Amino acid sequence: MNPPLSPAVTAPAAGSPDAEARILELAESLSLEEQIQLLTGADVWATHALPSIGLSRVVMSDGPSGVRGEDFDERHDSVSLPSSSALSATWSVETARRYGQVLGQEARRKGVHAVLGPTINLHRSPLGGRHFECMSEDPRLTATMAAGYVAGVQSMGVGATPKHYLANEAETERFTSNSVVDERPLRELYLAAFEDAITEARAWLVMSSYNSINGTTASENELLKTPLSTEWGFDGVVVSDWTGVRSVEAANANQDLEMPGPAGHWGPKLLAAVKDGRVSRSAILEKVVRILRLAARVGSLDGVPPYVTEFPAPLNPAAVAYEVAVRGAVLVRNRDGLLPLDPATLSRVAVSGHNAEEARTQGGGSATVMPKQNVSPLEGLREALPGVSVSYACGAKVAEGLQAFPRASLHNPVSGVPGIRVTFLAGDGTEMSGEDRLASHLIWFGVGIPEGAAAIRMETEWTAPTAGVHHLGVGTVGQIRLSLNGDEVFNGEIEDDTDVLGAALFDPPKTVHPVTTAAGESVRVEAVFELPKQRALPFMAILLGEETVVDDPQAEIDAAVEAAGSADVAIVVVGTSAAIESEGFDRTDLDLPGRQNELVEAVTAANPRTVVVVNSGSPVLMPWLDKVGAVLLGWFGGQEFGRAIADILLGAEEPGGRLPTTWPAALADVPVLGTVPVDGDVVYSEGIHVGYRAWLKQQALGGAGPALPFGYGLGYTTFKLGIPSASQVVPAGKDVVVHVPVANTGQRTGRDVVQVYLDRPESAVERPVRWLAGYAGTHLAPGGTESVEVRIPARSFAHYDRGWQIEPGVFRILVGRHAEDDFQELEIELA
Repeated sequence: MNPPLSPAVTAPAAGSPDAEARILELAESLSLEEQIQLLTGADVWATHALPSIGLSRVVMSDGPSGVRGEDFDERHDSVSLPSSSALSATWSVETARRYGQVLGQEARRKGVHAVLGPTINLHRSPLGGRHFECMSEDPRLTATMAAGYVAGVQSMGVGATPKHYLANEAETERFTSNSVVDERPLRELYLAAFEDAITEARAWLVMSSYNSINGTTASENELLKTPLSTEWGFDGVVVSDWTGVRSVEAANANQDLEMPGPAGHWGPKLLAAVKDGRVSRSAILEKVVRILRLAARVGSLDGVPPYVTEFPAPLNPAAVAYEVAVRGAVLVRNRDGLLPLDPATLSRVAVSGHNAEEARTQGGGSATVMPKQNVSPLEGLREALPGVSVSYACGAKVAEGLQAFPRASLHNPVSGVPGIRVTFLAGDGTEMSGEDRLASHLIWFGVGIPEGAAAIRMETEWTAPTAGVHHLGVGTVGQIRLSLNGDEVFNGEIEDDTDVLGAALFDPPKTVHPVTTAAGESVRVEAVFELPKQRALPFMAILLGEETVVDDPQAEIDAAVEAAGSADVAIVVVGTSAAIESEGFDRTDLDLPGRQNELVEAVTAANPRTVVVVNSGSPVLMPWLDKVGAVLLGWFGGQEFGRAIADILLGAEEPGGRLPTTWPAALADVPVLGTVPVDGDVVYSEGIHVGYRAWLKQQALGGAGPALPFGYGLGYTTFKLGIPSASQVVPAGKDVVVHVPVANTGQRTGRDVVQVYLDRPESAVERPVRWLAGYAGTHLAPGGTESVEVRIPARSFAHYDRGWQIEPGVFRILVGRHAEDDFQELEIELA
């Protein structure tokens, strides 16, 4: 059974009466102008300070899988945790709590008071661009994992910010789209995913989304009041997504804080609206109280004690990153017990796949953080197998476009240290200031560029790892000059080729030029960027790097096949790229990019002992699933991804994950797919049938089933579930506790996840075929047994019809390991 989520070290949600009285007194002491100033950010990341009342800034930072801080400076490195889809695959609230605590620790280290996460929108469609950043297709799994995350963050005295509220499951036309959702699915699915984070973990912030819900933009929507504030008792701050406030009308909703600042739709316009009566003074006062309450909670308001004064024992962030990568990895195929591999029997291992060397460890967009180091699967395997020949062939290109230079390949020619030299130039070309940087992909968002700078010069010496032609270049938007070894190869303007806000920060348009080198030869790279005189938004990026160009794709596959044919085992790492999974756009298909499927087929034909590691944040099609020896889903595994994968493959660790979302066999089979608005609307026409619920409904009507069902996952040992038990008659409105005997019948210690579903054979209302009601994990040694307790909340039996209703009568409890298992069943009656 999961422990209570509200950290013992925090005060009650509303604070002490004395603290609340003091906050109200301070809010009322402010002039209307001062009150309204507090309702819009002071800059990109922080609220206004007001020294006269002892109020200092409240700093927010992007998460949700790391804490970046107020800048994108790689010198201010951040721990990179696995993506939220990997976290949810652990099916462990305690792991989510530890994950959140690490984020809280990171926030305190960086002077951040609120983490902009977790992202807990549902996996409505596998094409959703931020699928990797969300947790699950199921509201119960999402809600419990999100609550654990929030509790962990706030145990460190740092606010967590569940987002994006609400019905924000797609990226296409994300600023203007309208989600059309009936009341019942809105309540039972999309609001339910948020509820535990508010009512149990007591989140201190919530972020409103860009989209509209049923015709009203999120920042002006009645949903900010009901159920959020009224039914759920939320007393924190509703912060907008950045630029998400569209008018002063948002002030009449329960929208509290407009970000970013200092300019926006509030400020003078809101002041005028209050003075002419369009917005009430009481509405303004309530917002100010909420902002001051948040400041008090995080320790930014003098005279009011912070809400957390005793912190939990510190966690090792890298160890937690590794733990989540291991626990979230899902083994979905293991023919003839190929895994785990025995290192003692290995002399030659053939590794292939672009993602083996250039792994995706995190998703693109605002979730991006700058870790000190990422461990790739290739590095992890070589580290774990020091006496074994581990060969590598790219096999099939995945990463498109310019990729940043590896840090170890860069030498700063000015300072004589590793990295690059960045110099800020005045309009007459004189040097204003300079700094030594470590990475060749630099992003400035609101801070870091000196006032009055007219240009930025970047200089480095790059060491070629191999002989041959290398394609070097620069990516940015604007006027730039690029020189290689003193020869100017480009002088002109690079234009933004996308209409996705902020996309050029992470995948900028580029100019690329070939240069021939010997192995180990250095190339002097210099770029001078002219800063635009006016910028609509305070961000820009410059990327120096190399583009992988494959002249003969078949030769790459042939090289991988040749190595695999003589190896004891072949390991192919396949996956997606930043051009496929990222904030700002949705996917158009579920295919692996490039010739990766051909690579897997060819390597498997050469060596039946082939293991495929899938490095994606969300589902991909695997047409070779039944042909290969083993398949391990590693997600975007964070900075310790490679070590975790190596240790799982070699048996030092158990793959502990279960699927948090259904994986299809074909795009045409997916029952809920659309992410593209039609006339501005995304219509949730499937109602309550989302994810595995939609698949089960489709199968009941004779349609296709998935490749891998929700909740599925294998391990290296075997478990047996005994006959479950529960009270046979339960008063309606009461929780139900199910006891399930579990035994480890295998030869290794391992983890099992007991999943409990409900169904209603005879019902007066429409219901899913079955739905997840609870779950619990167990970790047992060989021969070990445990009676696992799974608590089913009373709400799991309810449906929404102008209020929560519980239909009396018989429900079936189904106990198994995934949504399509052969279940152990028992019946209970709600009286």
